[in-house]
Amino acid sequence: MEKLLKSLLFYFISAVGISLTIKANVGVSSFNSLNVSLSQLWDIQIGTVTTILNLSFLVGCIVLDKDRRLTKYALMLVAVLSFGEVINLVYYYLLANLTLTAYPIRLIVFLLGVFIAGAGTGQVLRLSLLKFPIESFCQLLSEKTKVKFSTYRYGVDIICVSLSLLFSLLFDLPIVVREGTLISLFLLSGVINWSKNKRMI
Repeated sequence: MEKLLKSLLFYFISAVGISLTIKANVGVSSFNSLNVSLSQLWDIQIGTVTTILNLSFLVGCIVLDKDRRLTKYALMLVAVLSFGEVINLVYYYLLANLTLTAYPIRLIVFLLGVFIAGAGTGQVLRLSLLKFPIESFCQLLSEKTKVKFSTYRYGVDIICVSLSLLFSLLFDLPIVVREGTLISLFLLSGVINWSKNKRMI
């Protein structure tokens, strides 16, 4: 139970970090670029879009996985639903009145968000109880096809960025694939790997 509570806590911490990167408005990570673009296109909250896309990957995991343990996927479902709600709570309510105008401040907030999101994700991976649907889906595909996990994971990133740009251009939406996208591409994985090898609580 303690391990589960810690995993959920760090899952939520990761969501807080993501909310900060979105609020900074200097671009977001590849997966979140699609979430933000779809949120603008459909006029629904970003966390809700995040939940929908994560649920899509979760369904893909269930289809591919031979070991469909109810407890494993029930926990993932709870985590995914909660993850999106935390993003909505933090971004639309807790940070609603926060105004960031100066670019250096926005950049600092973005970097802080990347660190928080990466640290939270790394701890979830270290605890090895809850999994993120995208990574699980790519891992299952890798095992099925013998193609490297990283190939599928980068493929998801490329598809997300491409779709985000496409929607922005087709529907005249703000472009969210910016400098922050490049920064997170190089920085986020490093923070995750660092956190994965540290016991924080």
